[in-house]
Amino acid sequence: MQNRCQWMKLATAAITTLWLGAAALPASAAAAEKLTVFAAASLKNALDPASAAWAKESGKEAVASYAASGALAKQIENAAPADIFISADGDWMDYLAEKKLIKAGTRSDLLGNRIVLVAEKDRAKPVEIKDGFDLAGLLGDGRLAMGEPKSVPAGKYGMAALEKLGVWTSVESKVAGAESVRAALALVSRGEAPYGIVYQTDAAADKGVAIVGTFPAESHPPIIYPIAILAESTNPDASAYLDFLKSEKGAAFFAAQGFIVLK
Repeated sequence: MQNRCQWMKLATAAITTLWLGAAALPASAAAAEKLTVFAAASLKNALDPASAAWAKESGKEAVASYAASGALAKQIENAAPADIFISADGDWMDYLAEKKLIKAGTRSDLLGNRIVLVAEKDRAKPVEIKDGFDLAGLLGDGRLAMGEPKSVPAGKYGMAALEKLGVWTSVESKVAGAESVRAALALVSRGEAPYGIVYQTDAAADKGVAIVGTFPAESHPPIIYPIAILAESTNPDASAYLDFLKSEKGAAFFAAQGFIVLK
């Protein structure tokens, strides 16, 4: 009986020591095992499988948070913990660079894209996108779904194209500005807006819409997705993940979704 009591005391002491040791580990120890990526919403269909492939190859895990580039940049500015940022335009990456929130020498242009006009699949008819095309007439009493033109990259590209083509003033009052390009796409897919302006890659990912026209490349600034490691990142795997996305293996996932891979 005495031996049993002594054994139980020793076992209890051992468990207590293990628990205290675990409690004493810094909270970042577990988090350091995962790489946190803040990425533009339009990247989800390509970045998820790319991250899964990297995890299989490296044994490490990358967790992505998707939203509009501007919303993510503001979160980073407000000290949200993240290791890598992939923006859908250069402006928001510039914004963080000016505040010294990205690591010098890690920024590069990863991808390109196109913007297209989409319609609900069952009602889709080809539209010739050219100077002065009657987009307002096509919309009728309906709304034009697009990313918020003042802040969401896809919306900014869309507004620039419509201005260049001379039709922005005729449709400005009809714009349904969404918080992200995926949100704009959903409005068209659900039949809540007859037309929308989204990235070509997003349109391809939604079976509920069809591309009815592609905006001329010269009608808007080049669509560039820059990538960089964030200044506050201490994750030793950030560089390896970035290199993987830029490798032939990583590039294949983006090409499969219709992105233009930049070298």
